[in-house]
Amino acid sequence: MQTVLSQTAKRDPAWMGRLFWLLAGLALLWPALVLTEFKVWTLFEASNLKPTLKFLGDFFPPKIEGEFLLLVAKETWRTVAIATAGIALAMVLAVPLALLSVRVLSVSALTGKMNKLPSVLRTLLRWVMVLLRSVPELIWALIFVRVVGLGPTAGVIAIALTYGGMLGKVYAEILESGDAQVTQSLLRNGAGRLQAFFYGLLPQNAAELTSYSVYRWECAIRSSAVLGFVGAGGLGQQMDASMKMFNGSEVATMLIVFMLLVWLADATSAWLRKKLG
Repeated sequence: MQTVLSQTAKRDPAWMGRLFWLLAGLALLWPALVLTEFKVWTLFEASNLKPTLKFLGDFFPPKIEGEFLLLVAKETWRTVAIATAGIALAMVLAVPLALLSVRVLSVSALTGKMNKLPSVLRTLLRWVMVLLRSVPELIWALIFVRVVGLGPTAGVIAIALTYGGMLGKVYAEILESGDAQVTQSLLRNGAGRLQAFFYGLLPQNAAELTSYSVYRWECAIRSSAVLGFVGAGGLGQQMDASMKMFNGSEVATMLIVFMLLVWLADATSAWLRKKLG
């Protein structure tokens, strides 16, 4: 009797529910795998395995010639510059959008229901932010490469537009989720919207706003390398050129540098967020 009770106690009482949701998840995932023609076993077919191994074999040893390393260092710095300039412009776009779209800074909303004109304006601005962030930076880069030509300018604009929408949305949500009592008191006592923001909303949300901005800068560094593959300059464009020339040793060197760059950006971002926290 004691053995039966012990086995019952060890059995997970929710195992049937977990099994059900596991099978349900697989049933939902299977059509998606079929639709995307996901066939991982094709990687191991002889016709595909041989060129893959040859391509990977060309990666070793990585190219470490001085002139090439100098070129990689220059393109790496350009990648960081694209990300930083893009984030700076994104913040210039995001801050006004966020401030104009938050309800807590609306004077008309102090009495309850917001007036129709401010409500329509805020709705339109939120739609603008949805439009900006719904178009991936890669698509923006493809568009602006046609407009301004190949080079970093297209990458900067692409990051600025997409990240401007992202930052604006999150900034607005952070400001809306904070304690609005101080801000509303300032507005009721005759303070302007900017005064209410700088003395009411900003002090209590500054750390979270800055932390998210730093995180987005880290993401922008990754994006700027990818944008290079469509001609937006930086390390990605140089890597694309080397891959088209089937120069595996150059690609290997740039992959190592890019991984170090991402690690450094991640470490810097984590350190800044820790200091701000």
